Amino acid sequence: MREYDQFKKNEAYWLNNFALYEAFRSAQKGKPWYQWPARYKYRNPDAINAFQDTHSGAIEQSKWLQYIFLKQWTKFKVYVNSLGIKIIGDLPFYVSYDSADVWVDPVLFKLDKNRNMAAVAGVPPDYFNSAGQLWGMPVYDWEEHRRTGYRWWLSRLSKNLQFFDLVRLDHFRAFYDFWEVPADEKTAIDGKWQPGPGAALFKAFDESLQNLPFIAEDLGDISDGVYQLRDQLGLPGMNVLQYAFGPEMPVSVHTPHNHKNHSVTYTGTHDNNTLVGWFRKDASKDARASLEHYICGKVNETNVNDVLIDLCYRSASNIAITPVQDVLGLDENHRINTPSAGKNNWLWQLEPGQLKSSHALSLAKRAKKYNR
Repeated sequence: MREYDQFKKNEAYWLNNFALYEAFRSAQKGKPWYQWPARYKYRNPDAINAFQDTHSGAIEQSKWLQYIFLKQWTKFKVYVNSLGIKIIGDLPFYVSYDSADVWVDPVLFKLDKNRNMAAVAGVPPDYFNSAGQLWGMPVYDWEEHRRTGYRWWLSRLSKNLQFFDLVRLDHFRAFYDFWEVPADEKTAIDGKWQPGPGAALFKAFDESLQNLPFIAEDLGDISDGVYQLRDQLGLPGMNVLQYAFGPEMPVSVHTPHNHKNHSVTYTGTHDNNTLVGWFRKDASKDARASLEHYICGKVNETNVNDVLIDLCYRSASNIAITPVQDVLGLDENHRINTPSAGKNNWLWQLEPGQLKSSHALSLAKRAKKYNR
């Protein structure tokens, strides 16, 4: 128990509020905090103290589960690191409206006096959706974050680096500017670009800005300012081979001959179809022809995985990543996420026995062939 007590002391800065939030949410039968009785919604001190006295068991259970998770994860991370394996985490830019973060620190987010969202996050019309995307998450009040010296963000980055060796910063462009939409809009069309924190946040994290352990997810509608911020911070960006074979193939940053050493190349990400699914459902006739022209060979459903995984490993990028569905040659029924779709996302999982020694051997041969 001495170790558990030390854990609670070390993690008190987030653990106490998180466990309290979980217990409140359970007592309110899963309702989000903004639908709780006012004394809880607005964190009345007397109401919170009374609740803690009557729900101490639930609060302690939440803390215990976090302690057990950290023990298990730490043991796992030490083991894989001992094998020379590094773990890349993924940090979402925004947090859920219904979260301990917003409940505890509402001033850090753009909420009205009743703590309803005044503005929501999203992206303008793009490749995935002609109406843009509304994500339903509150945007940050960056002036307030600056006033606190980015305390909340620094804690968040530090905690993720406790779990992972490298962290991919999802929606990196929002550190430069972000799409803000009034909360009463039905689509993301009528939003506007607002300035993000820029390099100031990262200087607060590490004044030297040397060897920051982050990967910039610099995909989508990207301006020169985003690339300049990425390069100022010295972060590797991302190349996605599924985006390489459009009309701009000769000059596209995603095309292998344009890859930089200081970058990460993917066959596809969690937002993309699988390679087989992409070839069958998403790639236009011109894109398929462009791919064949690029490799000087024929491409079909049976070899598209080998072709693009080879291009990925052959890339000049320092890091090459292939989703396991592509290693297994799975079709569109096994994709992880379809952006802007509200159902049937994040459900796929690898089943025992799917990965075989032949898959490992194939990847090992490629790693040796292309000096990875």
